Amino acid sequence: MFVFANLLVAAAKVLSLALSIYMWIIIARAVLSWVNPDPYNPIVRFIHTLTEPVLYLIRRRLPVVFGGIDLAPVIAMLAILFLEHFVVASLFELAAGMR
Repeated sequence: MFVFANLLVAAAKVLSLALSIYMWIIIARAVLSWVNPDPYNPIVRFIHTLTEPVLYLIRRRLPVVFGGIDLAPVIAMLAILFLEHFVVASLFELAAGMR
């Protein structure tokens, strides 16, 4: 059983790292929206390509534009925090209970 517990710990760590990286990419997208960057810049296009599917899904389901301010990145970051504190923590607890 300890092998499966180690697998769950590894999966939780990888998921936590992936969620943290994605949150920083969303923060970068929000900061870039303030400065009007060159849309042909490869870094800007990469960030836009990674974040737009999630942000579009949030914008489509919820009215998150208030006074010209797009709150979709805030909702996405709250969802990421929820996943980190619920799913990742649950995986760690499940792995600890198997040892």
